[in-house]
Amino acid sequence: MQEQHQGASADQPGSHTRQMSVGSALFLAGVLLIVGFVAGTRSDEIIARVGPLVGMRTSTDTLDLDVTQEVYQRLKANYDGELDTAALVDGAARGMVAAAGDPYTTFLDSEEADELDKSLSGTISGIGAEIGVRDDTPTVLRVLPGSPAEGAGLQKLDQIVTVNDTVTASYDAARTAELIRGEAGTTVKLLVLRDRDEQEFTITRASVSDASVDSRIEDGVGILKIRRFDTDTSSLARKAAQEFIDRDVSGVVLDLRDNGGGYLEQSQAVAGIWLDDQVVVTEKRGGEETETLRSTGQPLLGDMPTVVLINASSASASEIVAGALSDHDAATLIGETSFGKGSVQQILNLSGGRQLKVTIARWYTPSGDSISETGITPDQTIELTYDDLNNGDDPQLDAALKQLDK
Repeated sequence: MQEQHQGASADQPGSHTRQMSVGSALFLAGVLLIVGFVAGTRSDEIIARVGPLVGMRTSTDTLDLDVTQEVYQRLKANYDGELDTAALVDGAARGMVAAAGDPYTTFLDSEEADELDKSLSGTISGIGAEIGVRDDTPTVLRVLPGSPAEGAGLQKLDQIVTVNDTVTASYDAARTAELIRGEAGTTVKLLVLRDRDEQEFTITRASVSDASVDSRIEDGVGILKIRRFDTDTSSLARKAAQEFIDRDVSGVVLDLRDNGGGYLEQSQAVAGIWLDDQVVVTEKRGGEETETLRSTGQPLLGDMPTVVLINASSASASEIVAGALSDHDAATLIGETSFGKGSVQQILNLSGGRQLKVTIARWYTPSGDSISETGITPDQTIELTYDDLNNGDDPQLDAALKQLDK
């Protein structure tokens, strides 16, 4: 999976993704229906020719699956028990994708794909707890009001020891959250450490909604917290930015800590609250630059003194925004070195509601830097310890407010 410190919510995954537009998909479908009717067995060749016309990458290469069929036939003939053929098909696909060796290229069965779609619209089946990593341990950072987690008694700073008897000591936040998520109405068992005492909770999952953006004004400074980049993030962030202007704030803190990512287009739009049609990120595929993406929307806060907070759980789309604002001297970065996820994923729909999330490119900051594995180093490094959290202290936010008071 991923490095231990990547952050995520227990109700959403951390990545940034793209999806093929509905218009392109419908056009392609129409074309394929026509050519398929007249071409018969030559459809694969025609798909390879027509696909690129609508921005679809295609391949007509095939794999020799004789071994897979041989394994299935031997298994079917000799296994003492019932076989779920649909599960076998999904398992074979999952194993093939995993063999690519990229932790961000994954196969999703229909249930997993549905959960991903819901998470990137702010709703998913889970317990309503945000998970991060503190002191190298998966830790509850926030419990949503009215959530199953709150109802069961889970608390902020509970350290997660096991999930359904699976030890999570070596797990990052995203992998821990993945274990916790599940179908509404089912239960998950958590063993947590609270003040050195172990406590066990059995929590019934439910459909949970959690806005990706929170905002407040503190001592004349606007504080904008973005937890992920989902379908509503840019509109919510822009609404908050307008409120900051209306209330005449003196500066803004953009808090991207523990933000595991989301949609690439949303990062462009959020960066556009500060940048005026400026480069946000460039993409390279096979070492060749394929696309330059610019900020979108009116730069409401273009002249506003701004500090961006990042930490080791700031990944992907949050790193894109932080890197762009830093490179264009639109913000000062404070906190800890970010996670270092410098790749772009695209979601491709498969048959039966399945999806393939595949790495399609590597991204670089406007100055041409790759952050893969190295992350983004803040201008001012300040740690947030477990003791700080336990005492309700936030030295990183304190430093940001001090910076804006200069």
